[in-house]
Amino acid sequence: MARSQMQKVKLLYILDILKQNTDEEHAVSTKEIIRILQENGIHADRKTIYSDVEELVRMGYDIIGRDSRNGGGYYLASREFELAELKLLVDAVQATRFITRKKSRDLIHKLEKLTSRYEAVQLQRQVYVAGRSKAENENIYYNVDAIHKAIQEDSRLEFQYLAWTADKKLTPRKEGKPYVVSPWALIWQEENYYLAAFDEELQTMRHYRVDKMGSARILEGKRNGKEYFEKLDVAQYSNRTFGMFGGEEKQVTLQVKNELAGVMIDRFGKDISIRNREQNTFQVRLTVVVSQQFYGWLAGLGGGAWIVSPREAVDGYRNYLLKDLSHYGFTDGSPE
Repeated sequence: MARSQMQKVKLLYILDILKQNTDEEHAVSTKEIIRILQENGIHADRKTIYSDVEELVRMGYDIIGRDSRNGGGYYLASREFELAELKLLVDAVQATRFITRKKSRDLIHKLEKLTSRYEAVQLQRQVYVAGRSKAENENIYYNVDAIHKAIQEDSRLEFQYLAWTADKKLTPRKEGKPYVVSPWALIWQEENYYLAAFDEELQTMRHYRVDKMGSARILEGKRNGKEYFEKLDVAQYSNRTFGMFGGEEKQVTLQVKNELAGVMIDRFGKDISIRNREQNTFQVRLTVVVSQQFYGWLAGLGGGAWIVSPREAVDGYRNYLLKDLSHYGFTDGSPE
């Protein structure tokens, strides 16, 4: 590259030097800047470095100069992200289940480039979450992007839906027949991404785990099911649908011990109706999707809450518990 052309990119080189090598604790001297530039075939002297830094400051970069009594040199005082913000993002990436280990490493490496090489060391963190497993499907990274694009373009979406087998392999459902749906929203629920989409064949809204989707492909043709989606309150839907498993939506009344009030509010919000407070318990009426996952959530409260009505939900929960007990030699609540 000709010398005149190299001079044109000198500002970019100087900015890159400041980004990689400086922060409030570390400055880079004019002499060091000249040396690095010369290694890249760019001629510079002290006078031109001063004017180049002034030009970067005029362009809006927060570059501070230190006098020789304080070590001398320049450093980049502020960036798009503060170190504390980058640490938070790194922790979120490491802790998120749907991002694979490889993609986690790639993302964190990119985040490290947003700060100096000295502060980047502090981003090499490890977040430990009990029982945490990472997704295995590399397609999720691109599926999320395809879903957003399909929603923005009002287009339909095609994908294979996968399931784990006993030999720990993700294999297509329905013998590999593609699913064709109209995507309407992405839902973040219980550490997983779900696609809320209209199924034309079943004429209903359904949801799909994005990490269980094969490569998603945008199709020609407009989406369907707008009237169904407009009736859907996504926030309430997420709260009512336990583990995002389907089932019949019902109004259920629970008797709950007072110490579990926070559990109910955290799950269903402050607008729930709490009444009939007596003997250190209260009743709460909820609209939920009654499913095995709902019964499992209720059982996990350790007898702190139980179903009062409707009768079919009471019977369903009783049968759920008896089925589990049968594995331990109990029949109708009594040991065999």
